[in-house]
Amino acid sequence: MYARRRARFVESMEPESVAVLFGEEVMLRNRDTEHRFRQDSNVWYLTGLEEPQVVCLFVRPAEGDGELILFVEPRDATKECWTGPMVGLEGATAVYGADVAASIAELTPILAERMGNMATLYYRLGDHEARDRLVLDALRRVRGMARQNISAPTTIIDPTPILHEMRLIKDTDEIACLRRACALSADGHREAMRVAQVGMFEYEVEGFLEGYYRRGGARRNAFEPIVAAGPNATVLHYTKNDRRIAAGDLLLIDAGAEVDYYCGDITRTFPVGGRFSDEQRAIYQLVLDAQKAAIAVVRPGLPWDGVHQAALEVLVDGLIALGLLGGTREEALESGSYKAYYMHKTGHWLGLDVHDVGEYGKPGAWRELEPGMVLTVEPGLYIAPGSEADERYHGIGVRIEDNLLVTEDGGEVLTGGVPKEIDEIEAWVLGAPLS
Repeated sequence: MYARRRARFVESMEPESVAVLFGEEVMLRNRDTEHRFRQDSNVWYLTGLEEPQVVCLFVRPAEGDGELILFVEPRDATKECWTGPMVGLEGATAVYGADVAASIAELTPILAERMGNMATLYYRLGDHEARDRLVLDALRRVRGMARQNISAPTTIIDPTPILHEMRLIKDTDEIACLRRACALSADGHREAMRVAQVGMFEYEVEGFLEGYYRRGGARRNAFEPIVAAGPNATVLHYTKNDRRIAAGDLLLIDAGAEVDYYCGDITRTFPVGGRFSDEQRAIYQLVLDAQKAAIAVVRPGLPWDGVHQAALEVLVDGLIALGLLGGTREEALESGSYKAYYMHKTGHWLGLDVHDVGEYGKPGAWRELEPGMVLTVEPGLYIAPGSEADERYHGIGVRIEDNLLVTEDGGEVLTGGVPKEIDEIEAWVLGAPLS
């Protein structure tokens, strides 16, 4: 799988070129305590190597096969005693498929050597100052070899657009991983709806979800969970999660598990006491209708923004009917008055990153959906306390999110099984089995 991806990447490079991709480094959490390591998504996609201090150097000659040189830390018995086995030079070739393995300490001279007489350097400048200095230092070394009849690259190209387009269309292995991540994410949400009780703190529900995901095989969360009770649900990326859940609260949970580096991303909103109030029911049903309309249009050939527009039209019509917006649908869409309650788009790409890579279009034109793309569909309404809306709706925040795979003839929901119909939610929260 990784070898196939590497071959595609190298084939996309210009002849007589090299590409440099840096893995992630260990990051300090505070003082001498480290964050849990997670590999850079592009490096993982091409190698599956989960170790810090890794650099991939791809070489594409004018003719013949490309080459992968993996720079890793050599094995160190003392370090392994503290942190466990290391890949080392032998593992880089024998396990991870490198043509050549070298110590990370040799990166600059080897990089300079392999750049020699190459026309193009693929490297993403501007993301990391220290890495930029290292690569540019190697480039300066090559430029200093002109009197030895060695030329330096004259073109620098960002390689990430190539990788992002590759990653946007999921292969069969990726789809299998995403199915596992989505299934575990859905199971966790379903159980959290039962666990949440009036009087609990938001972080207790968060803790249950995280434990459920770990027991299910997830190494980590796909992102910091949002567990937002009552008015906190009107804050789009609320993560403080420290409010005590009160009687009558809706609880919005936006969370997902990361399985084999792939992310699930689900949002459900439900009444902790088991019954929606009339106002909560009205807002919730409107969001649900908008989500259903958006899911229904997902198909190959649909412009990306078509998903958003399908949801937006339903939301605007509903807000007008409830008296929360004035005028006509056309006037609300043109003026953007709906943004007082709906501030974001209706979804994003999903994959190795929760907000996954891949362009959404070019200026003036949205890209069309294709089989193998995976996206979220997540309309919402957020009526903050103190807003101009009727006070009956103040503090109500609702978002409903599912993950879809674009297939040859439509969109497959990967996150089914989590209740979202009103009657189904109320019954499930109160202890009835799912039908």
